[in-house]
Amino acid sequence: MTRNIALIPAAGVGVRFGAGKPKQYVEINGKTVLQHTLEIFTRHPQIDFTAVIVSPEDGIFQTALPNAGVFKVGGDTRAQTVRNGVNALLQQGIAAADDNILVHDAARCCLPSEALTRLIAEAGGKAQGGILAVPVADTLKRADSDGQIAATVDRAGLWQAQTPQLFQTALLQRALAVEDLSAVTDEASAVERLGIRPLLVLGDTRNLKLTLPQDEFIVRLLLGAKSQVCV
Repeated sequence: MTRNIALIPAAGVGVRFGAGKPKQYVEINGKTVLQHTLEIFTRHPQIDFTAVIVSPEDGIFQTALPNAGVFKVGGDTRAQTVRNGVNALLQQGIAAADDNILVHDAARCCLPSEALTRLIAEAGGKAQGGILAVPVADTLKRADSDGQIAATVDRAGLWQAQTPQLFQTALLQRALAVEDLSAVTDEASAVERLGIRPLLVLGDTRNLKLTLPQDEFIVRLLLGAKSQVCV
């Protein structure tokens, strides 16, 4: 039976966020960002196990959540962290080759449950896998070397990638088993290099990634609204 395993890379330092500590450990509404993120998956009925991948030097993370485990095998980059996490899940017998691995940003703590359900329904078990994404809504400009507008980019057919990104374990391991991961910005880009075209599954604009200090205000509002709905 195919299982759904969430993999949360949380080995980053969050330099752009500027909080003086990794952004996944910033506290919002009484919990860290990472705790909010983990609860999305540990509470979802279709997620069988949640793996958190942290740095070997991480002395902050602690968890007692059910069906979750921490692996201190984080790498220097996100791609290395995910690769190490996938290998650890296989080596410890937690994941099988045909299980679904859902890689999700630790800093996306407002993922709606219905978007996660939709990804599993539409991409789960599919050979090419799939990712959550939303069509680009804003007008796009290409800049020149002087910071001036060089061109307006046609946004037709353009999507903004989100997470989770869902792939079968064996495919994800093969896609990341390359020496140079510098060009891998997300799991889909690694899979695309194999000539495979992942599915685009409609995401949600609330699935915001906490990246810059001003993002925290929006995240606080979203988490506050979510807690009121859940009461």
